[in-house]
Amino acid sequence: MPQSLSEILVHVVFSTKDRAQIIPKDLQPPLHAFLAGICRTAGCEALSVGGVADHVHLAVRLARTVTVAALIEELKTASSKWMKTKAVVLNGFHWQRGYGTFSIGRSQLPALLRYIDAQPEHHRTKTFQEEYRALLQRYAIAFDERYVWD
Repeated sequence: MPQSLSEILVHVVFSTKDRAQIIPKDLQPPLHAFLAGICRTAGCEALSVGGVADHVHLAVRLARTVTVAALIEELKTASSKWMKTKAVVLNGFHWQRGYGTFSIGRSQLPALLRYIDAQPEHHRTKTFQEEYRALLQRYAIAFDERYVWD
């Protein structure tokens, strides 16, 4: 076969350091657009980006030559630098060290896109920690509470 083709869809989640409620509402849409641009620059496609004051979710179609770890490192590094330029209060902005990424199938994509779009409503009743624990359990990922939040 002369071509190398792939369809790798992932759900990416990461939080601000210590889950600080530091991303202002008016800065969320530009941040989400910036994150989508980072994906595009990496050759990936951000199908949806959303979140609230303490975390973001991305639905991403990975380029076949990009690893999840490399993409997330670029997403977090570039967006952290970008956030620090937006307001003096954001000079100390940092993302948490870790992240979650979950593979999804094409048939699961519409539900994920709706889920990401509904983040503000979803988090009226559920904390990021509750949401993240539920995702880890849903995907049967073993985790240690002592280390999952740094």
